[in-house]
Amino acid sequence: MTSLVMSFIGRDKPGLVGLLSKTVAEHKGNWLESGMSRLGGQFAGILVIQVPVEEQEALIQALRGLESQGLKVSVERSEQAETEASVRAVTLDLIGHDKPGIVRDISRALAEMQINVHKMQTELTSGSMSGELLFKASAELQVPTPVDLDELQEKLEAIASDLMVDITLN
Repeated sequence: MTSLVMSFIGRDKPGLVGLLSKTVAEHKGNWLESGMSRLGGQFAGILVIQVPVEEQEALIQALRGLESQGLKVSVERSEQAETEASVRAVTLDLIGHDKPGIVRDISRALAEMQINVHKMQTELTSGSMSGELLFKASAELQVPTPVDLDELQEKLEAIASDLMVDITLN
């Protein structure tokens, strides 16, 4: 067995997940992990598929062939990640008035400290009292053991103050 990582995007309509799962199953593939969402009228996702080595090329071609049905698909062979240094899982939650640069500034600070964003979800919501748009983000971080969490908190608090957002680490 070998693993493939596939991303896709297409105009949102019923049956897209069924189309993908049918194609994977027809090539003896096993759907392992996925994340999918409707954004801006498009349906997009990323998934990990395990498939017998002898079916790999046929599955890749079949998935790429779904473009004729409105899905743009990209498939990559999964590489085993190098053994990582010891890391801690930390959750970052952010909320504040929407403005350009929030993700850029936070991600830059995390990268400077060699912190990996494992998962992230963002959304715009209407403020309950003011009706103004609020930007919310939630991220699962992989923080290397040598990183001082107090130093990380201080660095993020300085950015939060500049951006006028609230950031919480758990």
